[in-house]
Amino acid sequence: MLEDRLTIGEVAARAGVAPSAIRHYETLGLLTSERTSGNQRRYARTVLRRVAVIRAAQHVGLSLAEIAGAFSRFPPDHAPTKRDWARLAREWRPRLDARIRELEQVRDGLSMCVGCGCLSMRQCAIYNPGDELAAGGAGARRVFPQVGGSQQA
Repeated sequence: MLEDRLTIGEVAARAGVAPSAIRHYETLGLLTSERTSGNQRRYARTVLRRVAVIRAAQHVGLSLAEIAGAFSRFPPDHAPTKRDWARLAREWRPRLDARIRELEQVRDGLSMCVGCGCLSMRQCAIYNPGDELAAGGAGARRVFPQVGGSQQA
C-alpha cells in the first residue's frame, strides 16, 4: 500500500542525504520507488537499509558503479541482510586493500610527490623527460599507475 510508504523527503531526512541523492540513486537503479496517482515517489522502508549500505560503501571509497554491480544480484526492493553485507564486505575487501595501499603510498610520498612525481618543472624534466608519462594517460601516473584511459570510473 502506498500509504505505508515513505516520501522522498522522509527517506532523505531519515537517511541523512539530500533528496537529489535519492533521485540519483534511483536513476542508477540502486533504489526503486512506486508512484502515486499524482506521480509522487513513494519508497518502501527497506530503502533506508539500501541507502545505509550505499553510504557505507561510498565512505570507504567504492564507486556507485561498484555498488550497483553488487546490488544487481538482489531484487530491486531487497534490503541487504547481515549475511548479504558480510558477503559484500568479503568481495570488496581486495578492492579496499588495494585502495589502502594506494593511500599509504600517497601518504608516505606526500612531501615529495604531487601529480607526475615532482614539485617543479625543472625536477620533472629529470624524472619525466619529454613528458613520457603522458602516454599513460591523465593523472598521477607514478602514484596511481593503474588509473587512466578506460579504467577510470
